[in-house]
Amino acid sequence: MKYITLFFLIATLTVPCSNAQVRVAKSANRKISLDVSGLRAATDSASLTFFQTLEKDLRIFGWFDPAHGRGELRLTGSAKTSGRKLKVIAQIFRRSDSTRLFSKSYSVAPDSARTLAHRVADDIVSTITGNIGIASTKIALVGTRSGAKELYVCDADGGNLQQITRDKSIIVAPNWAPQGDSLLFTSFLRGFPDIHQINLRRSNRAVLAAYPGLNTGGVLSPNGTEMAVILSKDGNPELYIKNLKDKSGLRRLTTTGQATEASPSWSPDGRHLVYVSDQSGTPQLYIIASEGGQPKRLSSRGRENIAPDWGANNLIACASRSGGRYTIAVIQPGNGQTTYLTFDGADYETPSWAPNGRHIVASRSVNYQSSLYLLDTINAPPVALLQGGGNWLSPDWSPK
Repeated sequence: MKYITLFFLIATLTVPCSNAQVRVAKSANRKISLDVSGLRAATDSASLTFFQTLEKDLRIFGWFDPAHGRGELRLTGSAKTSGRKLKVIAQIFRRSDSTRLFSKSYSVAPDSARTLAHRVADDIVSTITGNIGIASTKIALVGTRSGAKELYVCDADGGNLQQITRDKSIIVAPNWAPQGDSLLFTSFLRGFPDIHQINLRRSNRAVLAAYPGLNTGGVLSPNGTEMAVILSKDGNPELYIKNLKDKSGLRRLTTTGQATEASPSWSPDGRHLVYVSDQSGTPQLYIIASEGGQPKRLSSRGRENIAPDWGANNLIACASRSGGRYTIAVIQPGNGQTTYLTFDGADYETPSWAPNGRHIVASRSVNYQSSLYLLDTINAPPVALLQGGGNWLSPDWSPK
């Protein structure tokens, strides 16, 4: 899913971007005004954390415009710690006729206040809009806070940052497994770029590819039985499929001579892959059947198109270079139609789709400082999720 291979695996991850406008066709492009002043939070820390997190979730994910004292809908209820439980009651009424649209009660341990807030936000989005809530999802990324490139995971709002590895080496290109319980990534822990997998629940770790030369771009198929991978064991970096279920070996998909392949990403149905190749002279996107065959060039605009991510919405996001900078482009795989997201003159790279098919997380770079940003393909400006304390690179949004 990420453009991390020979193109800049050895170099520094510094990617420049260009000016464009959002033209991704979406429905429901109007925010719903929501009065949140009716939700009363007690003064205990868990209740305050719950309310602050919930309001932020409702604000940054684009469906609602939270306000105090006004709105077409009104959120009421309470959040308070009683004994060893944080108890929350939440109701939403339509202001015009007092119709109750949402009503739920919750009870969790106080240290789960943030988790509960995400859950409530998702319940509200699902009930009121009929869309998938993403507040409870996770984002994997590479950070340099410790001085080395290590693997981290945070909540979808950028909070609850957790360091996963302590290799004191270089880690690049994290990718979630389809079930959302483990991550694949390339690590230089043993001095060479090998593909590792770590189970976040059990904290156990395994090496999935350690062939001679380059091993990178590891990403599991939607059914989890195969891994697309870039290997240079036979010469130049090429695209392969490794069967993980019956260990029947490798299937080579590309043979491009002196060209370099990179960054595979599976289609939602697992029948095709999009990847990067510089066989035309510059890095561009190509699509190939997962069973093999003749690849077809997809990208036609921009000097370079890299870091593709094929979303569940069947759209491909990538970083596209034009005018010396990279911006985030969205491409329809059927006809190659390309649209761009609004940005502010910074460099945007390594996009990853949220499970709802509306939002994208990307790394945004200014003056060689990279931060984590949320992009809304419908109606909102970019939102900073994680800034400072090092560089934050190569985000990948969990599938659930």
